[in-house]
Amino acid sequence: MLSHNLQYALNDLRDIILITKSDIEDIKEAKHEPQFERLSIKEERLKSFEERKATIDQEISSLMTANPDAELQNLLNEEQHNLLNEFKVELNNLKEVNKYYAKLVLVVSNLYNTFLERLVPTEMQGYNKVASEDPSILEVRV
Repeated sequence: MLSHNLQYALNDLRDIILITKSDIEDIKEAKHEPQFERLSIKEERLKSFEERKATIDQEISSLMTANPDAELQNLLNEEQHNLLNEFKVELNNLKEVNKYYAKLVLVVSNLYNTFLERLVPTEMQGYNKVASEDPSILEVRV
């Protein structure tokens, strides 16, 4: 059962990585709609991955509890060792892809915020930024 759950978790991880890479390419080309369309699929894969991961953790914990004197490496067969190694590699890949994705999202967010602040002037009221009450927020010049 552990091997089965590891394989499905790996598939979910790989799908999440592919979706995130597609999101990165779409951000670079300013295509935001495809990202929103993939969001539900990505959330579904994340949920599936989290459930599989919890099951894997529980299965490994049960193995360790049933065999308190044995080390984990002695409790798993070769296939399970290989799958766990692949799992670690894919988790690391996801981390790197997500790091790059987060940088792009931050840059785009800052760009939009800068545009918005230039279009709609703001002023500080205490610790909060609010839109200026000046009646001529937008000035059109010809």
